[in-house]
Amino acid sequence: MKKIALYFLILIFGLIAFIFHTFSSTGYFRDIEPKHDFGEIFQTINLPGVEDMALAKKDSFLILSVDDRAKRRAGEDGLHGLFLLDLRQTPFETKEISVPENLTLYPHGISLIEIGPSQYQLAVINHVDGKHSIEFFRIQDGNVQFDRTLQDPLLISPNDLVLVGKDKFYYSNDHGNTSKLGVFAENYLGVAAANVGYFDGENFRIVAEDLAYPNGLVPDQSGEKLFVASSRGFLIRVYDIQENGDLVKVEDISIGSGIDNLEIDESGAIWTGAHPDLMTFSAYASGKKEFAPSEILKISYSKGQSQVESVWLDDGKTLSATSVAIPFGDYLFLGNVMDSKFLILKK
Repeated sequence: MKKIALYFLILIFGLIAFIFHTFSSTGYFRDIEPKHDFGEIFQTINLPGVEDMALAKKDSFLILSVDDRAKRRAGEDGLHGLFLLDLRQTPFETKEISVPENLTLYPHGISLIEIGPSQYQLAVINHVDGKHSIEFFRIQDGNVQFDRTLQDPLLISPNDLVLVGKDKFYYSNDHGNTSKLGVFAENYLGVAAANVGYFDGENFRIVAEDLAYPNGLVPDQSGEKLFVASSRGFLIRVYDIQENGDLVKVEDISIGSGIDNLEIDESGAIWTGAHPDLMTFSAYASGKKEFAPSEILKISYSKGQSQVESVWLDDGKTLSATSVAIPFGDYLFLGNVMDSKFLILKK
């Protein structure tokens, strides 16, 4: 009888420890005190679920990845697709990008690379009916045309991607498991079972493993290093890029927030939209909470001594669940997972 009672107590204490670890490691106990240091809200644009953006600095435009996830969660068909935002005049206006009638597009992570004068390649992660693909587009002088579709079994659960050359890109599988138990273990136990893949123009292969919910990716200005966000790990993993595209781990940068997409500015600093409380974000994403907190971080990388600066923090009432932050001139463009609008801040 005493042994049974002892086993029962051990089980109870183990369960309590698991619950406490899950909540503490996902930021649930963090105090969210709004801080809007970057500047004032310059403009609010009513586009839902602008989860990712891609900037063409030279030609001054943004491509927006739009998906009204809140309506889809409710079983309705909300707005979804790609939009172009012209940065040359204010107030800023967006224009929907037309796609072929036979292409259903629910975009997620996107990436843009210049391949010639006023010529770009755009790659888009697409999720349709549980299937994953990469959609390629060509942009010439602001005109966007669909190119082709890529599919592969190694697109397990693609979240974000970054072009590192024409037809070449890295991408994150935010989960390595597809079973309910495996996904639960990754989400709540923090099991690092996900990975990063690489497409070399001809073939897919996995080049980095043992990551906890990898998300945004961006190379440094030299193209010699790749930064990968680990949302569940609250860190950025730094890799050296090998000549054949393989990755060699350098170090982890502790961030203290559930970082999402990564962007790099002209000075080499990394900008990210983040989820400081992943438990509240999860409840928000499933419709159980009205708001989810948001954070914008600026990371200055230096091996072994990187600096992390929180430049914007909100309880979610101004903007919920930020996922991307892109600076351009005096402006900062803030996207999110499923709010009804996105924000433009001005210094």
